[in-house]
Amino acid sequence: QVQLVESGGGFVQAGGSLRLSCAASGRTFRRYTMGWFRQAPGKEREFVARILWNDGSTRYGDSVRGRFTISRENAENTVVLQMNSLKPEDTAVYYCASTGLSTVTGLSRSDYDYWGQGTQVTVSS
Repeated sequence: QVQLVESGGGFVQAGGSLRLSCAASGRTFRRYTMGWFRQAPGKEREFVARILWNDGSTRYGDSVRGRFTISRENAENTVVLQMNSLKPEDTAVYYCASTGLSTVTGLSRSDYDYWGQGTQVTVSS
């Protein structure tokens, strides 16, 4: 069982930055692929970013590429999403997710076993 707890959400003006953190339980954190997804009101949950457990490679959704950066600190069982140049359309609840499956790409919701409860990000224009 893995527990994920997000933090760092809040309210920011357009063009600003926020840093989201996700703390994970479990002694084998380094073997989890970690991802961030978001869900705006009335919309489906969408992929934001992921980082693979084995080589640390990253992928980003089209709408955030070049503005967001995902990173992980295995020693602290933490994955971070640095969000810069925020736009009002980035407003959503952001979820952290993890999977111990080594064969998935981590780009789809169905790839993940565990989810956090989410943290709200609101960007004003």
